[in-house]
Amino acid sequence: MKALYVHIPFCDKICSYCDFCKRIPKNEKMIWDYLNVLKEQYKKLNGPFDTIYIGGGTPSSLNEKQLTFLLDIFSLEKPKEFTIEVNPESYTKSKGKIFKDFNINRISLGVQTFNEKHLKTLNRAHNNNDVFDTIESLISLGLNNISIDLMFALPEQSIKDILNDIKIVKGLNIKHISYYELFIEEKTYFHHLFKNNKLKPVDPDLQADMYKTIIESLKKLGFNQYEVSNYAKSETYESLHNKIYWTLYPYEAIGAGSHGFDGKYRYFHTRNITEYIKNPVITKNLQTKKDLYADFLIFGLRMNKGISLIKTKELFNKNPLDDYKELKHFIDLGLLVVEDNHLKTTLKGTFLLNKIAEVFVWNF
Repeated sequence: MKALYVHIPFCDKICSYCDFCKRIPKNEKMIWDYLNVLKEQYKKLNGPFDTIYIGGGTPSSLNEKQLTFLLDIFSLEKPKEFTIEVNPESYTKSKGKIFKDFNINRISLGVQTFNEKHLKTLNRAHNNNDVFDTIESLISLGLNNISIDLMFALPEQSIKDILNDIKIVKGLNIKHISYYELFIEEKTYFHHLFKNNKLKPVDPDLQADMYKTIIESLKKLGFNQYEVSNYAKSETYESLHNKIYWTLYPYEAIGAGSHGFDGKYRYFHTRNITEYIKNPVITKNLQTKKDLYADFLIFGLRMNKGISLIKTKELFNKNPLDDYKELKHFIDLGLLVVEDNHLKTTLKGTFLLNKIAEVFVWNF
């Protein structure tokens, strides 16, 4: 399995919480210069790719001519899964037809919440009707594999807000949900507010209650949680691209701020878009066997299936239960369990996953 990530950093406006590489383009020339660099970078890659994911930023903010140029770069690829991120306010049916013409078969739709008061806090530009219209249009074009992004632990968000969002989800014809917890990242507007005591993070106990509510409510709607933040109607609709990330298969990346992995080196491109256009060099970091072992365990625990102890033995000739004595303590606390030769979190452990994962970066 091999994946390709393509980053489009351009946005019409900047969200309050976003830490990704992004900017409002200063002119159309910047966009075209950037797209031409992507085309040249792609020529240097070793495909073919099983999955392609175009993220951002806001890929759907490109106009029809720019989108056609971008997607034509990958016209000879025949990926099993071809995803593009879409924001409802920048979608048009004409763009949807371009997606269809270039064999896009999965849409990741940025919704975040159906509470329009919270949308304004996030500095999002769409409303609920934009979401409903976009989904209806995509389905009419035969683009039925739709995922939506939602967020919880937003400022002043309540359990009632979460339940209302999920009530609306029930009426939508979607196959997948990525439901992310808000983290206040540096160099975001939310972080600026936080530093000036104008934004208060949601209480950790309330966050845990929100997360439990999400898991239980989506399960009732037929969404199976297969990873910490991801839920699918069936295994068919699980994100193949993301599972490549989580299982240490190699993946290439092009675009400012993008990260790749060739099996031995992790590499990244500068987040400075102007510098990237001038000289899209990569910075490489060699991954030791220990680095890969820790990554395999950390990513494995994010998956509901957990860490395969048999696969760990095959790949690294190790057993994490021997190497990390702290894991037994987590088992005794009911945070971890071993079932069918897999080490995995319990529901209680999922709430404390970051704390558990810390042990894997210690020396053994």
